[in-house]
Amino acid sequence: MTAGTERGEAEPGDAEQSDAGQGAPEQGDPGRGGDGGPPRGIAILPYSYVVGQDELKLALELNFIADAIGGVLISGQPGTAKSTVVRAFALMARGRLPVTLTIDATDDRVLGGWELNALLRGETREQPGLLEAAHADGLLYIDEVNLLNDHVVNIILDVSSTGVLSVQREGIDKVMSVNFGLVGTMNPEEGGLRPQLLDRFGLMATAQPLDADQRHAMLRAVLRFDEESGDPGSAWLAEGHRLDRERRERLLAARARLFDVEVPDAVVRRCADIAAALQVVGHRGEVVMLQAARAHAAAEGAPAVTAADLRATAPLALRHRRPESTHGGSADWTPDDLARLDDLLA
Repeated sequence: MTAGTERGEAEPGDAEQSDAGQGAPEQGDPGRGGDGGPPRGIAILPYSYVVGQDELKLALELNFIADAIGGVLISGQPGTAKSTVVRAFALMARGRLPVTLTIDATDDRVLGGWELNALLRGETREQPGLLEAAHADGLLYIDEVNLLNDHVVNIILDVSSTGVLSVQREGIDKVMSVNFGLVGTMNPEEGGLRPQLLDRFGLMATAQPLDADQRHAMLRAVLRFDEESGDPGSAWLAEGHRLDRERRERLLAARARLFDVEVPDAVVRRCADIAAALQVVGHRGEVVMLQAARAHAAAEGAPAVTAADLRATAPLALRHRRPESTHGGSADWTPDDLARLDDLLA
């Protein structure tokens, strides 16, 4: 779903430059185009038209509703629309592309430093890092996070989880509060993440291959996007942007009512029992599972979290925290895993 679904958008490196906190809109008032679609010059398939990948979409939306979840890791083969889904989601939810970190990023670029050109002129001018830019824009996207330097990944995950950016280096001494969504993508064939880093992503979703009907629908969407993307008066694109606006309003409403959703003690107990039965490593898994279940209930407009919410979110929260996953095994959630979860929830 990548080919033909993105036209004229900035490359990742361009995005991080152009979006580096300049004129960033408030979260509730993103800088959208005239019909409520993406800003001028950015043409990406509307999020509502992306075919399949429901698990990816669910994980991104839950993390948007409850930012305490702490980020989403997306694993999948090349060409399965991971980047397209992330960018389309960012445009739908925040009105702009995410700040993008590439695999050659250094800690200078991440944390900030001094502008080199200014130093050559004998001036000292601070250059904000990408974490500050992500705070302004709301979402940091790390492509091929499994290939990024572990030291840099550690820095990002520490800041993301604590909400504190502390920089003491080369004459810079500052501490600031930051808040941003975090999304990483990876191809498991190119290697995994160390268990300590894997655990720091709140949710993990896997991009699934499309079946024949979905492939047909995807091809029709790509062809239609090719035909319509150059037409500023396209009714088809305008309808996609309208659907995206409606989805965004639903997500914002769910976020506003998140802490009005009751979490019965019986649900908390089941959450703990599931984590124990599946021998989940550490305790972040059950915490995130409960946070995600509450966000799921809020999205459904439910007054309280139920077993159905746990069933929907447990695979996302636990798949990368089981013993086999943390030792380099597969993080797939199989039909047998689902059957066992159902037994635990019965």
